[in-house]
Amino acid sequence: MPFFVDYYYLILVLPAVLLAFAAQVSVQSTFKKYSKVGTRSGMTGRDACAAIQRENGLSVPIETVAGSMTDHYDPRSNVIRLSETVGPIQSVAAIGVAAHETGHAIQYAQGYAPIKLRAGILPVTQFASTLSPYLVIAGLLFDFQYLAIVGVAFFGLAVLFQLITLPVEFNASSRAMKALEAQGILTKEELAGARKVLTAAAMTYVAALFVSLMSLLRLIILVLGRGRRNN
Repeated sequence: MPFFVDYYYLILVLPAVLLAFAAQVSVQSTFKKYSKVGTRSGMTGRDACAAIQRENGLSVPIETVAGSMTDHYDPRSNVIRLSETVGPIQSVAAIGVAAHETGHAIQYAQGYAPIKLRAGILPVTQFASTLSPYLVIAGLLFDFQYLAIVGVAFFGLAVLFQLITLPVEFNASSRAMKALEAQGILTKEELAGARKVLTAAAMTYVAALFVSLMSLLRLIILVLGRGRRNN
């Protein structure tokens, strides 16, 4: 059996995967660095979350979730879940992350269009991304190009979801920084640290989108290339 080398993966996808890995390392190291930097206000992540909510007329419950960097806003339950390294911690990193998740809650409360669109297409993209690889593989194995094309299109929906996620995440961070500054929760120097944490986190979404785009391009080349060889 001849040895098969997927050059398209090596040329297109692997560099993107390495970039995504670097982004993950960066966000972890940045979060760790600013988790050791206290704040003049002495507020915890939970305190900052509650303060920003009050300023925006919200009263979303705040729960603790296990792990580190597992913080998220759950729109189905309308709950902000802060990790053990954010909720009870008095640090620049904890307050920055907590403010970001509060930004998501504000987005939903104010009907921010991109986050509503993302929530609306989530079930479809989950189904499509699950089915996509099976359709592509089956189409290539049985020389049924149209089936493979449908699989590629389904994967494209997942890429679209990640693309819509970018403005959602950047907007939540922007809301967080404005709230932290306007309410005096962080000083000017502390804001700079929080911005670095949120920027590093945002870059992981950019890198993930890059991986998906390169993977989509690889699939398109493979499927169309197989089709040309069969003609």
